[in-house]
Amino acid sequence: MLSKKSGGVLRGLIIVAVLAIWLGIGGVGGQAQGKLSSVQTNDAAASLPTSAESTQVGAVSSDFVDTESLPALVVLETQDGQPLTADQLAAADAIAQDIPGLAIPGAGPSDPQTLADVLTSPPVVIPSEDGLAALVTVSFDAARAGDLLEDGESLTPTVVEAVRDGVAEQLDAAGLDVWVTGPAGFIADLVVAFGGIDTVLLLVALVAVLLILAVVYRSPILPFIVIITAVFALSLAGLLVYYLADAGVLVLNGQAQGILSILVVGAAVDYSLLVVARYREELKHVLSPSTAMRRALRACFEPILASAGTVIAGLLCLLLSDLASNRSLGPVAAIGIASAFLAALTFLPALLLVGGKRSRGVFWPIKPTFVDGAADGAADTSATVATTGLWARVAGFVARHDRPVWIITALVLAAAAAFVPTLDASGTGDGDVFLTQVDSVDGEEVLVEHFPGASIQPTIIIAPEAQADEVLAAAEGVEGVESAALVAESTSDGRPGATDAGPPVVVDGSVRIDVVTTDPADTQGAVATVTNLREAVHATSSEAIVGGAAAERLDTQAAGTRDLQVIVPVVLVVVLLILMLLLRSVLAAVLLMAANVLSFGAALGVSALLFNHVFGFPGADPTVPLYAFCFLVALGVDYTIFLMTRVREETVKHGTRLGVTRGLTVTGSVITSAGIVLAATFAALGIIPLLFLAQLAFIVSFGVLLDTIVVRSLLVPALVHDLGPVVWWPSKLAREDAPGAEPAVAVSVD
Repeated sequence: MLSKKSGGVLRGLIIVAVLAIWLGIGGVGGQAQGKLSSVQTNDAAASLPTSAESTQVGAVSSDFVDTESLPALVVLETQDGQPLTADQLAAADAIAQDIPGLAIPGAGPSDPQTLADVLTSPPVVIPSEDGLAALVTVSFDAARAGDLLEDGESLTPTVVEAVRDGVAEQLDAAGLDVWVTGPAGFIADLVVAFGGIDTVLLLVALVAVLLILAVVYRSPILPFIVIITAVFALSLAGLLVYYLADAGVLVLNGQAQGILSILVVGAAVDYSLLVVARYREELKHVLSPSTAMRRALRACFEPILASAGTVIAGLLCLLLSDLASNRSLGPVAAIGIASAFLAALTFLPALLLVGGKRSRGVFWPIKPTFVDGAADGAADTSATVATTGLWARVAGFVARHDRPVWIITALVLAAAAAFVPTLDASGTGDGDVFLTQVDSVDGEEVLVEHFPGASIQPTIIIAPEAQADEVLAAAEGVEGVESAALVAESTSDGRPGATDAGPPVVVDGSVRIDVVTTDPADTQGAVATVTNLREAVHATSSEAIVGGAAAERLDTQAAGTRDLQVIVPVVLVVVLLILMLLLRSVLAAVLLMAANVLSFGAALGVSALLFNHVFGFPGADPTVPLYAFCFLVALGVDYTIFLMTRVREETVKHGTRLGVTRGLTVTGSVITSAGIVLAATFAALGIIPLLFLAQLAFIVSFGVLLDTIVVRSLLVPALVHDLGPVVWWPSKLAREDAPGAEPAVAVSVD
């Protein structure tokens, strides 16, 4: 048995050891967090399964050309709306000749030095038929698109910006407006949009959380301790994700990185709020901070573990996805939640106890006061619950009107959920992805206006040589197809616009047909054309396959729809089983699961109304409702877990109905604070000007608030109070309400 002095020394050594370990994690992990963007993969094709038709085409299409290209299109238009003059065409020709000599910013000695080093062919000037515009095609080597320069920047956005900077001034002087669009232009603008994830997004989220914590705690010290815990949790997550992505174990994209940052900060702060709240409660019953912390951790461990486990299990269901990006988000986010769990239950307690006997000072200026004289070894400190205050009044109202409260609340949520079918989640085009004005989108609009049918990413058909003519004829007969031609030897240099001027290129008995669609390849119009094209081609030849950029988009959207249908039921079953194990009740778990699904439906229904009629969004990607479901159901259950574990704790001593009022009174403030924090952190995703993240930010933020304020505060406690002990079926609590326990007189401890 350790003496009191020896025990104190041991506790001090443990605290120092824990802090030292986390400081080491923070030092290394902080650097890894800053390098996450260097291991991103934002190529949609890389996420598709090998069984996808477009993936099969991609695997063989390069055999028909010498080099696959990634085109950037420099679109020129006269500023006065008049036809191009000879001088303006001469300026365009001069620019085309100058582009290969442009230096690549940030290139090291081993990197390509000029654009000529990464071009597949010299830039070509093409005047438009209406004479009002011109197009300069700049074709980069697609194989080098993902290369990193010595300064850590990606090659593609760097060379696109070099083109933009290198041509703008000269062409403006010639009376020409200029845009750089095409696949390379869209990639560059996407990288710029995601560029705020590393710094701006995290900073906004942390500042928002800090302000909320300052209001919650009314302390200048405690909010910073909680924020530091979240930052170190993010460092651990970033460290693990970076090395796994760098080793090729995970596929990390910009969306997943942004979600990781938000999820870790939100979860770490939520778990910290619970630990701090219970610690503060215990400090009112014991003099020793270490004893209070030990009791707080003992009480918090199970609900926080269940909460983290529920979210991790729900997110790992994404491993069932057909898309590599979705599959990787599961473990990426799970790593984030696990890091938040570890930080909240190890690093945070060490920070709170580092002051020894003076540790109560972290709550300054409103320190918890020792009020009941219980000995440090006392076992029960939950006998007193406040009878005054907002949450005591809410609990009293729910108890007096339980049946009307849960019926009305459920009907209102069901009415909101009725609008879910109006959410268009069939997919969007690249031009719809950006919420702010970007060069590539503006340039594409000008391109379509002056160069109809100028597809730079043709749809690709691989067909048997013997059926080439039939497949070609079938493709040409599809509505929305501008032209179709066999890739011939005379055009096997990777340039767009195949021609049948020479003999077709034959590889292993197959030919390649390049199809130009009326709509650009990155639009939903082209996706619809590819759908019809596949039907026509497959009817002609069972061996023919259709790929290309538009086909990849179609396959990605189809995989997203399939994932939604497969993963949602699995998540529901997994979360339901966890609730049954935690609450030792089948009925309670089913009711809580139903309440959270209803809450998700209401959030999605309201979001659909606002997206369609207020924000005017053009639609949504199928992954939006999938991600929203995984986050809202898993995270929404969190708050119900926090409530119901306390209700069950109180039920054992005081009975179900009194347990509900006591549980809601005690947990109301901290759970509401946690919900507001999580909603604020997810709302920060909205600062990244991308449609997917803005929609996800709104759905999850609104859904968390709805779940916290309505479902957990009204629907669930009212329903449980109305049902009474039967809610715990089949556990013995359903048969013996509060066995041998009488409620103590409640006094205010606020």
